[in-house]
Amino acid sequence: MANQENQEIKKDEQVVREEETKKTKKHKLEAKIEELEAQVKELNDKYLRTLADAENFKKRIDQERINDRKYAASSFANELLIPYEQFSKIVEFPTDNDMLKNFLIGFKMIKDQFEQVLEKEGVKEIKAVGEIFDAKLHYAIEKANDKEKPNNTVLEVLQKGYYFKDRILRPAMVKVNEWSDENGEDK
Repeated sequence: MANQENQEIKKDEQVVREEETKKTKKHKLEAKIEELEAQVKELNDKYLRTLADAENFKKRIDQERINDRKYAASSFANELLIPYEQFSKIVEFPTDNDMLKNFLIGFKMIKDQFEQVLEKEGVKEIKAVGEIFDAKLHYAIEKANDKEKPNNTVLEVLQKGYYFKDRILRPAMVKVNEWSDENGEDK
């Protein structure tokens, strides 16, 4: 009987050990599942971020491509401005010679067509004379002291400035009015 009781105790101990082993395995498996779920969540998050980054990159490249096409002619337009301005000065040259006046009338017509083409392509002159000085649009070369005009006003354009579409192609070089009433002295 004692032998049978010992066998039953051993069986009970074995059942308890098996249950503990099963519980341990179950805890290990649950921990592994949680770990794998965390990894899946992390990888999914990384995947979504990478996907968003790729989409943002694609949009940025597309926008750069659009801007490159839009402003591709800006350097060409900038190069054309120098001969255009020289041509504009020549056609405004005063003369008493009738034959030369007739030529200048024809050249003025050509200059006007040239100007229309530049405007059609997006080149516009920056208005400066009489405007308040704006460092984004104007480059101050000289200053003058005219108390009859408001302070910080553009008095004269020394070189015209131009926009190309919505960008500044070249700022206007200007003479700015600058004076002060302090101590009756000019700035």
